Amino acid sequence: NYMEVLIPEFETFFGKHGRYYNEFCIGIANDPKHALFTRHGVREFIDPWIHSTNALSSSVVRVMEKLFLDKGAKGGGGGGDNNTCFIYAYRITPSTRQ
Repeated sequence: NYMEVLIPEFETFFGKHGRYYNEFCIGIANDPKHALFTRHGVREFIDPWIHSTNALSSSVVRVMEKLFLDKGAKGGGGGGDNNTCFIYAYRITPSTRQ
């Protein structure tokens, strides 16, 4: 089960790079690197970020996104389409865009 691996991986990321979920933005995308570095302005080699490396089902990434939004992470929720298959997160900084 991908969620059994990814949820702890994302939890570890949040714990390593902040104290509170609301310090992070979570999202889903077909192209997580484009979402992170172009849409959100995350600096690849400076800002903390993470994304799933394997394509997942749209339903899995949506469940995970909702889980972290419910815990307080920032993000829109409900984005993408039925083919959206990656989840990503980044630490919010003055240079990032939500």
